[in-house]
Amino acid sequence: MQDLKITLVQSELDWEDKAANFRRFDQWLTPLKGQSDLVILPEMFTTGFSMNAAALAELPNGPTISWMAEKAQQTGAVITGSYIAKEKDHYYNRLIWMQPDGKFESYDKRHLFTLSGEEQHYRPGQQRLIVQLKGWKICPLICYDLRFPVWSRNTNHYDLLLYVANWPGVRRHAWKSLLTARAIENQTYTIGLNRVGQDANGLEYAGDSTVINYAGDVLVQLAEHEGVYTAHLSYSKQQTFRKKLAFLADQDKFDIAP
Repeated sequence: MQDLKITLVQSELDWEDKAANFRRFDQWLTPLKGQSDLVILPEMFTTGFSMNAAALAELPNGPTISWMAEKAQQTGAVITGSYIAKEKDHYYNRLIWMQPDGKFESYDKRHLFTLSGEEQHYRPGQQRLIVQLKGWKICPLICYDLRFPVWSRNTNHYDLLLYVANWPGVRRHAWKSLLTARAIENQTYTIGLNRVGQDANGLEYAGDSTVINYAGDVLVQLAEHEGVYTAHLSYSKQQTFRKKLAFLADQDKFDIAP
C-alpha cells in the first residue's frame, strides 16, 4: 500500500464572496501540481460559515463544482472541502470529494451547529461517506461532527479520518482535544483543517489545523496564520501499530438511528 501526501490549506475566507475565494485558493493550489495526493480546504470555503443559504446555494453543476474539477485536474490531486448546495428546494452543507478525472462524491454534514442556527437553514445528512485513495479508506466529515464520537467511530475499517471546519478560536482547546481523542479511539491518522481570520459575525478563527497519527501523537499543527503544509502518512506504520495493539477488535457494536 502506498503512503499518502496530504496537503492542508489553512486560509482566511472572504465573507460571502465566491469570486474572491476562488482567486485566493487559486494562488494556494497552483504550486501544488504533482506535489500531493489530497488537498484539503476549509468548511464552506467559498463563502465562510454563512446562514444565507437561499442567496448563496448552488446546484450540483454550479461554479464551485466546476472550479474544484478544474483544480483537481490541474494539480493531479483529490480536492475536498464543503460548500452550500441546493437540492430539491433544500440546502446542505455539502463536502465534495473531487477526483482529478472530474468524478466526485459528496457528504452532507449530519450534525448541524444549533448555536448558530445552522439547523434552521440546512438539512442534515444521513449517510457517512467512505472513499478510497491509493488503497486507503478515508472518512471525511465536517466541523461539528467532531464532537460526536459515535458518528466518527471506525466501524468501516477506514485508514484516515478528516474534518473540514470553521471552528472558532474561543473553543480551540476543544478542537485540539477532540481531534486527539478521535485519533486514539479509532487508531487512525486524523486531520482537522480549519480556517483563520475573522468572519462578518466577528468570530475569530485560530487555525490550529492538525495532523495526528494513530497513537494520538501530533505530527503537525499550524499556527494562527495562512499557510500550506504537506504531510506524509505511512500506511505500513499504522497497520503495524494496529496489529500490535488490536483495540479496534474489542469495540462495541451498534446501529445509528436516523
